[in-house]
Amino acid sequence: MPRTAFTVALLLASSAAVAAVEVGPMVISGSRFQAPVDTQPFSVERIDLGDVRQGHPGIDLTEALQGVPGLSVRQRHNLAQEPQLSIRGFGARSAFGVRGVKLLSDGIPASIPDGQGQASSFDLDTLDHIEVLRGPFASVYGSNSGGVIQLFSRDGTGDPRLLAGSTFGRWGTRRHRVGFESGTDWGGFVFNQSSLDLVGFRHHSSARVDKRFAKLTVTPADRRLALIYSDLQQDDTQDPQGLDWAAYRRDPRSNSANTLLYDTRKSVDQQQVGINYQQDLWAAQWQTTLYGGQRRVVQFLSIPRAVQQASPTQAGGVVDFERDYYGLNTRWIQPWLVGAGELTLTGGIDYDVSVDDRQGYENFVGDLLGVKGRLRRDERDEIRSLAPYLQLAWRGEGLDVQLGLRHNEVAFEVDDHYLVAGNGDDSGRVTYRKLTPSVGAGFTFASGLNLYAGWSKGFETPTLGELAYSGADGRFGFDLRPASSEQYEVGLRATLPGHARLQAAGFHIRTDNELVVASASGGRTLYQNAAETRRRGLEVGLEQPLGDRLQARLAYTWLDARYSERFSSQGQVVASGNRLPGTPEHSLFAALAWQPGSDSELGLEAIARSAMEVHDLNRDRAAPGHALFSGYAQFEQRRGAWSLRETLRVDNLTGRKHIGSVIIGDGNARYYEPGAGRTWYAGLTLEYRLGGN
Repeated sequence: MPRTAFTVALLLASSAAVAAVEVGPMVISGSRFQAPVDTQPFSVERIDLGDVRQGHPGIDLTEALQGVPGLSVRQRHNLAQEPQLSIRGFGARSAFGVRGVKLLSDGIPASIPDGQGQASSFDLDTLDHIEVLRGPFASVYGSNSGGVIQLFSRDGTGDPRLLAGSTFGRWGTRRHRVGFESGTDWGGFVFNQSSLDLVGFRHHSSARVDKRFAKLTVTPADRRLALIYSDLQQDDTQDPQGLDWAAYRRDPRSNSANTLLYDTRKSVDQQQVGINYQQDLWAAQWQTTLYGGQRRVVQFLSIPRAVQQASPTQAGGVVDFERDYYGLNTRWIQPWLVGAGELTLTGGIDYDVSVDDRQGYENFVGDLLGVKGRLRRDERDEIRSLAPYLQLAWRGEGLDVQLGLRHNEVAFEVDDHYLVAGNGDDSGRVTYRKLTPSVGAGFTFASGLNLYAGWSKGFETPTLGELAYSGADGRFGFDLRPASSEQYEVGLRATLPGHARLQAAGFHIRTDNELVVASASGGRTLYQNAAETRRRGLEVGLEQPLGDRLQARLAYTWLDARYSERFSSQGQVVASGNRLPGTPEHSLFAALAWQPGSDSELGLEAIARSAMEVHDLNRDRAAPGHALFSGYAQFEQRRGAWSLRETLRVDNLTGRKHIGSVIIGDGNARYYEPGAGRTWYAGLTLEYRLGGN
């Protein structure tokens, strides 16, 4: 552990004895009931968002998540794939989608029961705040929850207002939005529609994304009802795929030959509806979320024709599935006044279901490539998760103690309909069960210094994609075991002189039966349980006002993530002590914001990251570390009921050549996804308030 950083954190905390005590922002992540973030016995961060956010264009979730200690955010510059998000190393090795990090939006899971999540459907224009939970208490959200990212949309409030805005930028970026919001004491309404057209930094990376979001809230007396609808349409988004090191050095914007030959691309069509209901009953509260949705994905891969023809068990180069998903999450929160403190019992159950009608097709017809050909896979995949849980929280004179216990049951069932010579019946089922306890305790001194510690056990099931073909003879790997983890955490929060806020946390995580690659060839990646890992690290975050108009932010993460046991992969030995790929040892975010007036803000940001390994063997060229700088300016003018906002942002000010993200263990050594060069965005938003002055 870097002693210098830890010593600095302790020295800063000691100065809190002379600071005034302030009530921090409120969060529900971890405890599941609203409580001040500064008193929680676990690491949790709240990010409050407004209509204008440092000039970001609103393309994906990574824009809002920079600067959270322990959270690694890597930009693919590829809208055919989800952004890469990992928390304390969980989710770092995900080849696609978000893996190992639980995603929720207004209480509705954006992760299916096997842990695979999609962040691309989130509507960024209507976000009120985000909560990021790290450490032991993430396990109270079930399997595959190495961390939790919760998004909360805003309710419609105040006089009706109409919004319209446009953003233009480099690489053919055009984004437009229109919205309407209004609210009274009885409820409110929010509607937003946006469209994004993008040529893209990489060749063969154009995209068109349309989103719609609507939220109706009804809030009479002691009840709250919210109806939420979202819609995503994304047709033929081009996938530039990764590059090998030589191709990246020649031209970061280039593609492999097969990428262009097979016209790699992805289409997504998703609709979702959810209901949140909250009822106060005497001192208690009942909360329920009911949701359902449909998602259709068609993806053209670049698996060569010869590879598909070589084996009858090959599933083809086109992925095509229709998914129905639904669930019910309900809880009862009961507080009691006991002596000088308050005891709160939370009991609930989460029930989530995902059903896929999945096909695979050849990506050729005769000599014509990049088209849907013969059927090569046809199955029904069902995943169900049932998890009752109990949490007990005690809050006394400066003391906060929380206990959690969750029983997790995740069931997979595959019904194979593609039965041909040489490709037998892959049908089968498997159920994973695990009891995951957690405990945390914290003490807040009169000075405002908060010290806390926590422990938990968690587990991570294989995803459906990892189960596929990982068994004997290329069948489903129903004998794969879940990875189990044990986490320890100690941390502090402090309010410093000058209204500064400091947070620091150290952690140690040990994982058994880590899922690793057994082999990768012919368009297939097979997985195995073969490794034990150890992750330890330090996170430091600081918010420091520098006078009345200047604000500084700093977030630093040190992560030492290694295999602590040797294992064999792809016919080679991965040595004990090798670093986990996709995990930079050092990450730093720094920002300086200046507000010369209430209607303007100028800012500078810096992001630095050390090198990342790209393969378990740690032999191929690691993605080099780099530092990037960005600047932004935003202004607002108001006249009567009208307001006008202008934004300008420039990312990668120096135009530095760099690797934005990596594809772990790619069988063709195309690990590297280049980051964009100097990129500018300019936006204009017009707002009109009906009844405003």
